[in-house]
Amino acid sequence: MFGRDPAYSPEAKGNVAIMLIDTHAHLDFEDFDKDRDEVIKRSFDQGLAAIINVGSSVEGTERSVQLAGQNEFIYASIGIHPHDADKTDDKDLNLVRSFVGHKKVVAVGEIGLDYYRNISSKEKQRDLFIALLMEAKKKNLPVIIHNRDANDDTMSILNDIMDKPVKAVMHCFSGNREFLDSCLGLGLFVSFTGSITFKNASLLRDVVKAVPIERLMVETDCPFLSPQIFRGRRNEPLYVKYVAEEIARIKGLSIEEVEDVTTNTARSFFNL
Repeated sequence: MFGRDPAYSPEAKGNVAIMLIDTHAHLDFEDFDKDRDEVIKRSFDQGLAAIINVGSSVEGTERSVQLAGQNEFIYASIGIHPHDADKTDDKDLNLVRSFVGHKKVVAVGEIGLDYYRNISSKEKQRDLFIALLMEAKKKNLPVIIHNRDANDDTMSILNDIMDKPVKAVMHCFSGNREFLDSCLGLGLFVSFTGSITFKNASLLRDVVKAVPIERLMVETDCPFLSPQIFRGRRNEPLYVKYVAEEIARIKGLSIEEVEDVTTNTARSFFNL
């Protein structure tokens, strides 16, 4: 479905300077069914160095691996979202595990806890989170964590399961300074989306200011959370540049500095 185009190869970029990496996208979602190839080509042509397409279900994991296998600058993460915990069985877990050795799989996630919507029971969410954390630990893969209104349980599980420092990123960070300090103390990285550009996000921008630039990555979480300039419209990987620009503004850095540090951090984190 996503035919590989040699023009997408990183080697085809020639002498282009360091570019951004969207560390969390969902290009496999149906929101992109009508123009997925165009979105991917636009992302490459306009300066993305790589995209991490994140599995958030069994089916999404399969699609992410397929998408990564067909596009040189796209990589896959494999996982099951906590919303699906109640309907996940051993067969599902084993299918996700079967993709661990794929050459384009670079992380486990998104996995974690969501006590805001509580679509699945807290017990089942915790069981699923622990099972996939153990798989990541066994295979020495980094982890992409979803956490919403579950700070204490998330940190407790990470402390119990993973060795310190934990090689994990708290995706779409929306916590306060206290939770940020807990994450940084455990060795976590944090990533931000277009939500930091929202008019009502002054507290989140204060958190951005407090994160050491070397512990920070950028993401879109597309098709969700479009930057303020595109609010109400579908997000896409290319818009990660607006996240980087806002971080540069908040921290008083040049966009080149933010590109350089976040891209190198992402390359090291995902072993690209």
